[in-house]
Amino acid sequence: MYAIEVERLTKIYGKGETAVTAIADATFQVTPGELVAILGPSGSGKTTLLTAIGLINEPTRGKLVIDGTAVADGGWLPGLDLKRLRREKLGFIFQAHNLIPFLSARENVMIALEINHLTRTEARNRADELLSALNLGHRLDNYPSALSGGEAQRVAIARALANKPSVILADEPTAALDTENGKNVMALLKELAVENNSAILVVTHDHRMVEGFDRIFHVSDGRIAGEETNGVQHAGTAPALQG
Repeated sequence: MYAIEVERLTKIYGKGETAVTAIADATFQVTPGELVAILGPSGSGKTTLLTAIGLINEPTRGKLVIDGTAVADGGWLPGLDLKRLRREKLGFIFQAHNLIPFLSARENVMIALEINHLTRTEARNRADELLSALNLGHRLDNYPSALSGGEAQRVAIARALANKPSVILADEPTAALDTENGKNVMALLKELAVENNSAILVVTHDHRMVEGFDRIFHVSDGRIAGEETNGVQHAGTAPALQG
C-alpha cells in the first residue's frame, strides 16, 4: 500500500478569464520509508501541491489517497473528519520552526501528543524519547530563544514525529539554516523515513539539499520536467504542474 497516492490532482484558483492553474494533473505515489523531493523555483506550484496532500488546500479535480484512506475525488469526499486525519496520519515541518515561544522544547513536543489524548505522563515520556534520539536530551527544558536554528528545527521534527504519522510533509525545511545544518536536517529526515517507515515529501528550491533522496521530481516553468531516481534523470516521465 502506498502512503501517498496522487492521481491527476489539479488546483485552480479563480474562475473564467482570471482563473490560474496552480497544479495540473499531478500523478505519483510515495511508498512508506521513502524520501521524495519536489524541487523547483518559487511560484511553480510546489507548496500548493504540498498543502493539498496535507488536507489543507482542497483540490479542484483529481484523486488523493493518504495511507489507504481516500480523501479527495474532485474535491474532498463527504463525511471525512479532515482535522482527525491530519492529527493521526500527517506530520508537518515548515521553513520556520513555528515553536511556541513560551513552551520548552519538551512542552512543544508534548502539546502535539496531548491534543491526541495521550496522558501528560505518556506525552512527556514520548517527547523525552524523541528529543533524546535527536541529540537534544540536554535541551529538554530550554525555550526556543535559547536554541540554535538547527536545534529548533530538530525540535520541530520531533513534534512532527510525535504521533508516529505515516506521512511527513516538509515545506522548505532548511531555508532558514546554513548549508551544514541544512544538510544535517535532510540526512536526519532520510534516517527517520527508514526507521519509522514514514513517507517523507519535501518541497525545496535548493539543489544542494537533496543528495541521497530516493526520488526527485524536477519542476521547471510550471511543469515537472522529469523524475530523478538514484541520481539518474528520466526526462519527461512525470506529470505536469502549473502556476
